[in-house]
Amino acid sequence: MDKIWNTLIIDDEALARLRLKRLLADQSTISVIGEAANGAEGLKLIESLRPDLVFLDIEMPVLNGFEMLSRLSVPPKVIFTTAYDQYALKAFDEESVDYLLKPIEKERLAKAINRLQVHADYTIPLDRLIRQLNVKKEIKTLTVKIGDRILLVRLQELIYMEAEEKYVFLNQLDGKRHLTDFTLSALEAKLPSHFVRISRSIIINSEQIKEIRKGFNGAFFFIMNDQQNSKLNSGRSYGASLKEVFDI
Repeated sequence: MDKIWNTLIIDDEALARLRLKRLLADQSTISVIGEAANGAEGLKLIESLRPDLVFLDIEMPVLNGFEMLSRLSVPPKVIFTTAYDQYALKAFDEESVDYLLKPIEKERLAKAINRLQVHADYTIPLDRLIRQLNVKKEIKTLTVKIGDRILLVRLQELIYMEAEEKYVFLNQLDGKRHLTDFTLSALEAKLPSHFVRISRSIIINSEQIKEIRKGFNGAFFFIMNDQQNSKLNSGRSYGASLKEVFDI
């Protein structure tokens, strides 16, 4: 007997959610138990309802689909609903992750659900998928709002970014500190490759590292090239990837 999948729909387009619900009503193995209009709402629903499956839009306000998934310790099965072009979608094919191009067609939906039943034990390699899909645009500045003004902070002046509770701060070479509206995950996706995440709460500018010291249990200390010679600790779980990035 086929598994019944308790399912959430997370998409910021109300019409897209409605269309998908109508199509899923014909699928006997799918039970829609809720819906959300953005990643933040979706995160709360997933944590409270623990669905088996999520139909997930990628580009959404508040938290995009990837940011939302990155905050889950055990993500459910995911079928992405997306407007990405065919070139970007090669990443999904290579990782055996299914996706539905909008507008979603009934036949393609049925194929995705059948594929889900066949590969019910498959685990999505999210980190690798996100890296493949995150084609970064070249940027040279980040914007910071100060009252009615918008300040442009040059990337070369940044030492590190740090999340403190609900806030994220940009730290500059000269010691200045700015509150930003970006989440740390959004910055990680947006910034060039020499900005490296060393823990859940810190991204550093690797071009401004003065010294790297080994710590305990695979962790590292990064001494930065700012006025304070900031000493930043890596997370233990990041040790293996940091060894690879810095060849240490």
